[in-house]
Order: sequence, then C-alpha cells, then structure tokens
Amino acid sequence: MNRTLFECAEPILNVSDMARSLQYYVDVLGFTNADWGGPDFTRVGRDDAGIYLCEGDQGHAGTWVWIGVEDVAALYDEYRSTGAAIRGMPKNHSWAYEMEIEDPDGHILRFGSEPKENIPFES
Repeated sequence: MNRTLFECAEPILNVSDMARSLQYYVDVLGFTNADWGGPDFTRVGRDDAGIYLCEGDQGHAGTWVWIGVEDVAALYDEYRSTGAAIRGMPKNHSWAYEMEIEDPDGHILRFGSEPKENIPFES
C-alpha cells in the first residue's frame, strides 16, 4: 500500500490580542508575519518552522508546541537578549537539549536541538 507523504505540521494557536502576539512573535522571537496575514488570522514563520495565530477562535490558551532548532544554547542567548519569557535554563534530555518559552497567551514553545554529550540527562 502506498502511503501519503506528510509535508509538514504547523499548529494553530488561539490568541486573545493579535497585535500583541504579532509583536511578541516577530520582535521578540524573530518570526516573520505572512504577507497575507489579517487582523484575526495569520501565519508566523522562521526558517522552516511555522505557527498559525488565530484571534478568538480555534484552540485554547496553554497549548504546548515542540520546535526543532539547530542550537538551543545559541537560541537561549538570543532570547535572553530580546526579552523572551524563558521558563528556565535549557535542559538536557535523552531526546533533545530543550528550553521552554511562554507566549502572551500562555502557550509553551519547547525548542529542542540534539542532546549534549557532555551534560548529564535530566531525570
């Protein structure tokens, strides 16, 4: 049986204030807003990662999203300088070296890169 190829997955996050969310995702997290974005629905992207933002519809506050990145340590330094809401230092796990960022609506973005060989895994 031939299986259909999945091309990507891009979550849709419910936001309470599109302008506030766009400011955070673009100015603080370094995403770019889609040219076609409107006042209640848009897509923000950075490299190959994308997230849809929907004001007042589709989804619930507090959603968790995992995003694979090249280097979490470098991203941690970048986000410290931009004022992102970092929920703690990066942690090393068997599956990834991860950190968590919170957006204005309480969504959690877990950014992960390859595990660090020189740091013990978190339990």
